[in-house]
Amino acid sequence: MVVPRREGAVDLVLLENDLARAVVAPGIGGRVVSLVHRPSGREFLWRNPGLELERCAPGSEYDPNFYGGMDELLPCDIPETIDGIEYPDHGELWTLPLDREIAGERLLMAGRLPLSGLTYARTVRLEANRLVSDYSIGNPNDEARAFLWKLHGALAVRPGDRVVCPASTARVADPQWSRRTSTEPFGWPIADGLDFSLVPPADGATDFLYLSDLSEGRMALHATDGARIECDFDLAVFPCAWYFASHGGLDGAVTAILEPCTTMPISVNEAAGGGVCARLEPGDRIETTVSWSIDAALGGT
Repeated sequence: MVVPRREGAVDLVLLENDLARAVVAPGIGGRVVSLVHRPSGREFLWRNPGLELERCAPGSEYDPNFYGGMDELLPCDIPETIDGIEYPDHGELWTLPLDREIAGERLLMAGRLPLSGLTYARTVRLEANRLVSDYSIGNPNDEARAFLWKLHGALAVRPGDRVVCPASTARVADPQWSRRTSTEPFGWPIADGLDFSLVPPADGATDFLYLSDLSEGRMALHATDGARIECDFDLAVFPCAWYFASHGGLDGAVTAILEPCTTMPISVNEAAGGGVCARLEPGDRIETTVSWSIDAALGGT
């Protein structure tokens, strides 16, 4: 079933079947605020206990308003002027109210980003234990747009859980946010005697990595109790995967964020000048499908 509901001042949409339950906030960029494996009752998403669910004003700083769940970054990550347009922190989408329509067992959301002019459309549905999103991102402008589009799934984790990604190369995105100070590439997941795929105890550290040379479009978290969540995506659209984890280091948060991405490195201007960068010519569009599958042992939490 797909039904509207409400949390405080925020309109939500509940999608539910025998295996999964998802709650989506169309008015907050289509953020998924909950993803539960129904037979076990396990919630897979991390949410900030210190924040209420609410829409932030366009141009707001992201980290102090990091609510968690699954949101998306478009058309940038860091505040940046791209093609003469000044974009805010973490882009436009995360603060954008999307139009929504419930059509049978599907939720349809759409909007146009006011600065970049990019159009965003997404159809969400549940298929057994999978949350599936069909996307269409278009450029109706008269000029090309270079951009970053990144999925941003903040997961609830415990020490010993493992991030699984079929990448062969990793590199620190920002040494200030990583246990490794060198930005030289290394073979994922081992460097400096550390296994970066393994969630450590909450000791106040963070990790921020680019993962590249993926053999397939897949990124997952395998929990110590056998629970799993996996994101499957098209490598032609998301050729790299970023990984940010806070082991208590970001305002006390303990979460692993899986981030399939179109672009590398973090600066779109730098990526457009010689890295991996998404670009849409006038009239062009991207159409792709992303799924998040969940499974957990009965009795898990």
